[in-house]
Amino acid sequence: MRKISFLFSLIFILFISCNDDVLPKPKAYLSLEYPAKDYEKLSVSRPYSFDVLKSTTIFDDKNNWLKIKYPDLKASIDITYRPVKNNIKELLTEAEKLVFKHAVKAEQIIPKDFINPEKRTFGSLYEITGNAASHLQFHVTDSTNHFIKGSLYFYAKPNYDSILPAVAYIKEDILKLVESLEWE
Repeated sequence: MRKISFLFSLIFILFISCNDDVLPKPKAYLSLEYPAKDYEKLSVSRPYSFDVLKSTTIFDDKNNWLKIKYPDLKASIDITYRPVKNNIKELLTEAEKLVFKHAVKAEQIIPKDFINPEKRTFGSLYEITGNAASHLQFHVTDSTNHFIKGSLYFYAKPNYDSILPAVAYIKEDILKLVESLEWE
């Protein structure tokens, strides 16, 4: 009986004494809270229109260019517009060159093409992973008259892990922009 009691006591002590080692917590990044999505039509007169998030600030620029600022996220989408004058190949090549300039710092560049023949919008979205200066870039054209190029920039030193949730949040807005884009 003593041996059985001793054996149960030993097993009991082993189970109680076995626990995980205490590890220090890793450094954490700020947890940002994102406002609910509520869109409105672009209020600035342009040869194009699309839906933008109401909580953004639109800065009008010359040549039908725009800056869509996210003040709380310290980010902006810079949009450039160029008319197509039998130079679509040149415009597409230039847009891709600007994307692949980030290849030095990027871990991966993931393209996604989109086509909407009814609205005459054709383009690509490039998701750039890693510590690049821009994490999302896109271009949209009707291939005959209009060409738009957009880039997402943060006003901070690139740290992909820390801004990934903000990139995902703004990516939804870029997709909404492209889906709602109409040429004037």
